Amino acid sequence: MTAALPAQSQSLGDRFKGMFGIKSQPEQTAPVPGDTASAPDYLTCPSVAIRSGASTYSVGESGKPATGADVRYQATIRDTARECDYNSETQQISIKVGIRGRVIVGPAGAPPTVEVPLRVAVVEDGITPKTVATNAYTITVSLSGNGGGIYSFVSDDLSYPAPQGAAADRYVFYVGFDPQALKPEPRSNHRRQR
Repeated sequence: MTAALPAQSQSLGDRFKGMFGIKSQPEQTAPVPGDTASAPDYLTCPSVAIRSGASTYSVGESGKPATGADVRYQATIRDTARECDYNSETQQISIKVGIRGRVIVGPAGAPPTVEVPLRVAVVEDGITPKTVATNAYTITVSLSGNGGGIYSFVSDDLSYPAPQGAAADRYVFYVGFDPQALKPEPRSNHRRQR
């Protein structure tokens, strides 16, 4: 049986108004009675933070750095949201992380559609941060002339084992742009045996 985590910092109805409504990090509300019967009291839905250095993604003219008049487009993250579901049978937490942002056209001009590389990670923060789960995504954004475009995306394919005790307070969902997500996977160097 799946039950929602005690999301002390948000209620089910306020979860970004369907992941992309009015508020990006809703105000604190009391959990709904019966909503969290099977989830341990210490579990909360971790907050979303934009990874330092990964809040913008700029692309320049071919072979040139993305600076000044050579910028073709730049993407930013404007809003985030999250939702957690605890499965008492597997003791796994399934998450949805919503990201909404904007792509603006630079002086060098941009094509009608662009690819934006995003990463979502579940991290246990601390002196030595530990990545618990992560996934990279490539989002296609349609641009309207010099007006740019808006994108929204919901990552709904990550889950992780429920942390125990005080460790739950150290968990955070990091989001950000990751240009490595656009690069093809490296080929394996293993040779076939004959």
